[in-house]
Amino acid sequence: MTRGHSILPASDPLILHAPRWPDFSLLDLGRGEKLERYGDRTVIRPEAQALGDRNLPDADWDSADSIFSGDSEDEGAGRWRHGRSLTETWPLAYGDVRFLGRFTAFRHVGFFAEQSAHWDFMRAEIEAGTRATDRPFRMLNLFGYTGVASLIAARAGAHVTHVDASKKAIGWARENQDLSKMQDLPIRWICDDARKFVDREARRGKSYDGILVDPPKFGRGPKGEIWNLFDDVPGLIEACARILAPDARFMILTAYAIRASFMSLDVLMRERLAAKGGGVRSGELLIDAETGDRALSTSLFSRWTGP
Repeated sequence: MTRGHSILPASDPLILHAPRWPDFSLLDLGRGEKLERYGDRTVIRPEAQALGDRNLPDADWDSADSIFSGDSEDEGAGRWRHGRSLTETWPLAYGDVRFLGRFTAFRHVGFFAEQSAHWDFMRAEIEAGTRATDRPFRMLNLFGYTGVASLIAARAGAHVTHVDASKKAIGWARENQDLSKMQDLPIRWICDDARKFVDREARRGKSYDGILVDPPKFGRGPKGEIWNLFDDVPGLIEACARILAPDARFMILTAYAIRASFMSLDVLMRERLAAKGGGVRSGELLIDAETGDRALSTSLFSRWTGP
């Protein structure tokens, strides 16, 4: 990867396509739904951006193992219908990192496949940063969910601090750690409000070489703290900038299910990280469909890389 740092105009988007990998594929999309494969299971979920028609025949869709019914726009709870008897969890892998798929009431299955574009970038940066210094690479994963990114970072050589407000999600992340046989790798699992944790780290004089920020649109902290992305993410990014090490290599912000442009994230990251130097690129994460010349845009992102 070329680490260029000229400030590009905000109108120049960076479009990242998730790499293909054995345990996931977007088989088809259309009519407001998407047909995906997770390991040996095929799943239909609502997708507001699946505006076109389907390419696969109806028989392929009708034979899906599981279908989620619910509101894809507001992330409301819904229900799964299964066409055959299925276990609650099933094993998946990304490279040598293993984790569990699980059907949740909010239509997710425990990870976001498009994030693999960031996982590969992060892994390369950790390996390069470790070679460039004589100390461990310090990685912070905020809103870390079920820990797949944290496990990939630790496998690449980082000392990882994983923060999530959900005890249930952290329990799931620990299951994934056990499944990957990574109990001895340096990962701290912390149940806390992201902003409060970052502020405490700043007061302690702690710093990080890489930070992932993957917040929900709305959420609650472990003590009932209210999270609203539009209200709270500017202050969080400013706080994160204060705990970036002087020679930090990256910070990544993603945003899902919001009515906004990547340019909004781009402006925010440029303003909050201007004093750090380096460069910012922003755009969208895409997953390529297996059928037809189509791709599905799944989220917005903005990525800062150090000088």
